[in-house]
Amino acid sequence: MTETPEAVVRTQVTVPLRFGDGYTTSARVFTFDGLVDGKEHLALGLGDWRRAVARSAVGGRAPLVRPHSECLTGDVFGSQRCDCGPQLREAVERITEAGGLLLYLRQEGRGIGLYAKLDAYALQDAGLDTYEANVALGHGEDERDYTAAAQMLLALGAERIRLLSNNPDKAEQLIAAGVKVEEQIPTGVHVSAANVRYLATKASHTAHTIDLPLAE
Repeated sequence: MTETPEAVVRTQVTVPLRFGDGYTTSARVFTFDGLVDGKEHLALGLGDWRRAVARSAVGGRAPLVRPHSECLTGDVFGSQRCDCGPQLREAVERITEAGGLLLYLRQEGRGIGLYAKLDAYALQDAGLDTYEANVALGHGEDERDYTAAAQMLLALGAERIRLLSNNPDKAEQLIAAGVKVEEQIPTGVHVSAANVRYLATKASHTAHTIDLPLAE
């Protein structure tokens, strides 16, 4: 385990949230100074997150946490090519009920950026899978680094978490950065005709915990 540089909270403000299906909640939104990548990541405290973090600090049940990578096409425009938007909506409700944190991480396209992600979509339309397309563009299969996510959690006192994610790499990176992952909890499977190949590839290639009956 490497030593993770310290980050500190710079601003916090309450923001009421409303989703397209009418679901509403309120988030305590945090910004930070000292994040290693210099990006404007956010932490959203949902539900009784303070009590969840305090309970965890004295050995109780750890707060529910989802590190969610920004996806403009899915989160904002409702793209069916991925499952990001539905995962975000699911995570906000589940974390609100349990008490915990959603980390909104500015690493579009598994870290390659928005334009490159759309270039990768064009290559996928020509037959490559989601990982092959990134590599064909000269990028890594997944360039995301969760050190900043760990910094945010540690700055908020969340040293132990229950991780809401299908991605084993998130758990491995957070653990390496000093966050104890007590449990990894999968999200639901949000499948559509447009994303079934994408989800099947994540399950087969990077061991995402996705139970996809349609996958060959």
